[in-house]
Amino acid sequence: MQSWRSRGGHCLFCTFQWVSPPVRRTFATSPVLQRKSTRKAENKSDGSAPVKRSSPAPYSSKRNTRQTLAAKDFTAVVSHALDIYKQTLSDQHDPALASWPRFERTMLNACKMDERAKGVGPLRHVKDTLLKAYLRNGLRGLANELEYHMYAEDITTKYAAPNLEQQKKVADLRRPAEWYPQARAVQRTIHLHVGPTNSGKTYHALKRLEKSNRGFYAGPLRLLAQEVFHRFQANGTSCSLITGDDVKLPEDGKPSKIVSNTVEMVSLGDQYEVGVIDEIQMIADPHRGWAWTRAVLGARATELHLCGEARAVPLIKELAALTGDKLEIHRYERLNPLKVQNQSLKGDLRNLQKGDCLVAFSRVGIHALKADIEKTTGKRAAIVYGSLPAEIRTQQARLFNDPDNDYDFLVASDAIGMGLNLSCKRVIFETVIKRVPGGLQRLSVPEVKQIGGRAGRYRSAMQQEADGSGDENIGWVTSLEDIDLPYIREAMESEPPPLVSAGIIPPDSVYQKIAAYFPDNIPLEYLIKRLMVVSQVHPLFFLCDPRNQLENAEVIDSVDGLRMADQLTFMASPMHTRLIAGRDAAVAFIQCVADHSDGRLLDIDALNLEILEEPVSGNKEYLNELETLHKSVILYLWLSYRCGGIFTDRTLASHVKQLVEERMVRALTEFSANKKLRKDASLRRQIALQKQLQEEKQLLADADVDSYGTEDENAAVDLSAEEELEEQVGEQVEEQVEKAAPEARAA
Repeated sequence: MQSWRSRGGHCLFCTFQWVSPPVRRTFATSPVLQRKSTRKAENKSDGSAPVKRSSPAPYSSKRNTRQTLAAKDFTAVVSHALDIYKQTLSDQHDPALASWPRFERTMLNACKMDERAKGVGPLRHVKDTLLKAYLRNGLRGLANELEYHMYAEDITTKYAAPNLEQQKKVADLRRPAEWYPQARAVQRTIHLHVGPTNSGKTYHALKRLEKSNRGFYAGPLRLLAQEVFHRFQANGTSCSLITGDDVKLPEDGKPSKIVSNTVEMVSLGDQYEVGVIDEIQMIADPHRGWAWTRAVLGARATELHLCGEARAVPLIKELAALTGDKLEIHRYERLNPLKVQNQSLKGDLRNLQKGDCLVAFSRVGIHALKADIEKTTGKRAAIVYGSLPAEIRTQQARLFNDPDNDYDFLVASDAIGMGLNLSCKRVIFETVIKRVPGGLQRLSVPEVKQIGGRAGRYRSAMQQEADGSGDENIGWVTSLEDIDLPYIREAMESEPPPLVSAGIIPPDSVYQKIAAYFPDNIPLEYLIKRLMVVSQVHPLFFLCDPRNQLENAEVIDSVDGLRMADQLTFMASPMHTRLIAGRDAAVAFIQCVADHSDGRLLDIDALNLEILEEPVSGNKEYLNELETLHKSVILYLWLSYRCGGIFTDRTLASHVKQLVEERMVRALTEFSANKKLRKDASLRRQIALQKQLQEEKQLLADADVDSYGTEDENAAVDLSAEEELEEQVGEQVEEQVEKAAPEARAA
């Protein structure tokens, strides 16, 4: 996490210089304001794109930094960083040195925290932020995080500590059910539909929704919201679609009978007869769980139907008791058997059968598999993944579901685990490892069960129930390579533990109240982190990971003149800040709001619309440019529904989005992959994951904690069932890795 460094800024460990003059970092010379002035200086030159500065070689690669320092104890790494930081402050005669002993002691004690410690106390929170910053961005990220903590301590001493008790009252989040008084005034009945995949739980809930006079559906993906929207439209039911960047209303202008939403977009101000919230187990998701909690606690529906896994039952019982709602539980059994095959496909695509679905975890990987399948088998393969345009996705699903054409196979992302209606006879995992922002990660037990549970022809099973057919209809699960099959088998046979808490985030009103205790130019990033420290949460709830909000806040803080309400709007927006082009586009949009200027699409220089004039290519750079433009246009559309007076080119933006999507599909279709590389990919991922885990274990070596630790922070907890499974299967993987061919290991 690069907390206080903008693109082109100076790196503490590279130059030992600050961007501003060497004086005490007050609000006028805070790292945030330094970052603003740096960006402005870059953009002044001639109106062209900002200058891209290169970092010095020793710290230019996070991968190289991790490889160089992975074997060192994390405490030693932080100690080394603190020594350099202290020397820099000494050279500048910074008054912060007066509080240095306490600051250094706090940082080092935080680093000694046991990773398995219970709870999230202040020291544990500091360690988590330092460790994440180092693992993501090496020493540069650690430098920025240390600078932030010193800066934050100064702000806390001046403005937070004197008002600590009042701030704790403002940040009291222990009664989230009381945030929705209108919902509490409704006598609700919660119908909880639980069961394994392909058991018909969502089917029955949607049937009840269809019969209602007014209702809503809330799904985890745009794909699902679109599928429900098209389903109701096809049978003549009046339905509208509302996602973050897309709104479709009935053409006759009359209010729709049903609204199909993504779960974040559920309206809490409207009264409904029936509401359906899908994949309710995601209420415990560490990143998005707050959206399900908000919908469950705040929806004004007389009947609220929740569909998901049985492990959500204990938590929903607690929430229903908290809200005073009546709870009815409906349990379902799978409509057809589900089994794991005894062997994989041995990496040979010729072993595919009609109705097979291969699951991959990258868009490029999906198209590579599609090309390889069609070349090897001579049969067609349909594709489905989250960012595929809705019309194309619907067409592809229809082609695969139709048994009377030559689309025998489907290549899909893990989106199929969320309940998309696809007739997959067999689910085949191309790998069980996917890349996430923090590195490689093996699929969790619930993820494997959700995705694997899609096996078995859902429609045939429903028809079988209706007509009493006795034909055997078994769903099969396997892997493309042998190395992944043991983990799949163990996961499918395991039962994940029940959910114990639901995610929440502080409401906007809490941010506005807490900001009143600080100067007007206080960084939004500081407010977010401050709330994470002082907030009080009921044991039935937890604060969701604020990673996305913090990444957005870093960009928001680089622009002056933004009102608090606008800051909170952008904090919730779908920014794409990991690439420079996406970040620059976000800054341009924020600047339009701050300046109350014209937000016409063609006037925003940060958008690379010229890419649409270039010939379609399958190379990586072209694909990255298209993807960045696509995400930036989605952000523009998202903002057009919230800042409509500024971002007025919604129709043009929708047209540009469609053009980009068409070129993305054509470019990805041209992508070709080396077959040998694909066959070795799963083994190489397993080796890379094991290496990553070993590096992180070395960084997280246990150390003694002195009297600054709390009792909760020193308490050990038992491993969860999922972690135990991870350990067992990890041993099996290591055995297979040891037996792997030397050339595969070298690759």
